[in-house]
Amino acid sequence: MEPWYAIVRNALVPPLRLWFTWRFEGLERIPPEGPLIVVGNHLSYLDPLAHGIFIDRAGRRPRFLAKQELFENRFLRTVLLGCGQIPVRRGTGDRTPLLEAARAIEAGEVIVIYPEGTSVTDRPDFSPMRGKTGAVRLSAATGVPILPVATWGGQYVWRRGAPVRASFGRPVWLEAGAPIAPPPADAIGEDPDLARRLTDELMAELTALVADLRARYPKRWA
Repeated sequence: MEPWYAIVRNALVPPLRLWFTWRFEGLERIPPEGPLIVVGNHLSYLDPLAHGIFIDRAGRRPRFLAKQELFENRFLRTVLLGCGQIPVRRGTGDRTPLLEAARAIEAGEVIVIYPEGTSVTDRPDFSPMRGKTGAVRLSAATGVPILPVATWGGQYVWRRGAPVRASFGRPVWLEAGAPIAPPPADAIGEDPDLARRLTDELMAELTALVADLRARYPKRWA
């Protein structure tokens, strides 16, 4: 474990675990070892912390594909690179992040991807938007399954363009769905539309998980 990861984990996880009321459903779907691609919905700035705590609770260490803008701050860059996180230059078509993620998967690590690419949405129910196909392509290239993990509650805490409302005890819930088997390695090359269709199916599964969490979330906190 990188020293920076241990420092960040020990500094952030205990207070976050104490401040919010967490619910983790489906932790047993994260294998104790071996590679995994976790795909999550993106509602707020709290989501990476929430997904990170979920994966850490399962005894694993997460590696995120994170937007390049975060790495432009010198201190954050030091911390993020020190924790093994992977910068993504959105909108450039740069394949370097997926290649780096594939190397991490070969080393048996857990990679976390947000296919929406942003937490900004115009959907009033905060359901997932259309996803980019990178996670499915990575799954096909590596033969590693995708685990959809939805979160709910973070959008009330720390969202772009809204004031921070970190009320003590607010529920933050996460739910892992069933793992999705990787498509055959050559299937996407043979069918140019397959990655798009599989990504739409993946986002539909995330949408169903989000709807389930939203329906059960305590009304007084919504």
